[in-house]
Amino acid sequence: MVVLKTMAEIEKMKRPNRIVMLILEELAELCKPGRTTREIDERARRLVDKFQVKPAFYLYRGFPDYLCTSINEEVVHGIPSRNKVLKEGDIISLDFGVIDDGFYGDAAITVEVGKVSPEIKKLVEVTREALRRAIEQCQVGNHLSDISQAVQTWVEANGFSVVRDFVGHGIGTSLHEDPQVPNFGVPQPNLRLREGMVLALEPMVNMGTWRVAILDDGWTVVTEDGKPSAHFEHSVAITDKGPIILSQAN
Repeated sequence: MVVLKTMAEIEKMKRPNRIVMLILEELAELCKPGRTTREIDERARRLVDKFQVKPAFYLYRGFPDYLCTSINEEVVHGIPSRNKVLKEGDIISLDFGVIDDGFYGDAAITVEVGKVSPEIKKLVEVTREALRRAIEQCQVGNHLSDISQAVQTWVEANGFSVVRDFVGHGIGTSLHEDPQVPNFGVPQPNLRLREGMVLALEPMVNMGTWRVAILDDGWTVVTEDGKPSAHFEHSVAITDKGPIILSQAN
């Protein structure tokens, strides 16, 4: 069931989402060669305390940490570790969420570590633009499939592929609400977008095949062919005045 939010509830959702992006921006500054993903998670924990919010991911379905850190071929849900050390040319996806006053915030960014190859830089930029195009489709009266098709068309036109096993989602008083928001699909009318929907849009884009696998830790998703993947996410409210990106730092 899709839960529509009032404008008052959308206003309340701005704070947790804004805090998520403020924290992600600070964490991005730590993504330097030689830094471990455990160090980045530890900073996230301190920032959660600073902002006096609750972590959204910690122990969610058993996830062991505050932050998802996914390096290179890791698509999503990477577990921070002292053994994972960033090096020049890597990319790392930081996926993070908090809870404030009963509402969830959720966003993700992909960060370049030092100087990356032109191919990887293109992957990151195409994924960032895919999210922008998805947000552009968040208009009252459009269909969910308009979002999906906007992402897939753009990504595949640039020679990359869209992950199909993991999708975006509704968000509100639960981290994952209806509807699911695929980043792929045939151009056909399905669920119509309505005022009060809040969607966590998150294109996950692979350099090679769209196929993925889950590692033995039960969480970390990797590309089947070992090629890099990028991931961006915003939580977006649909209103009669157009989309509101809740997860903006200002």
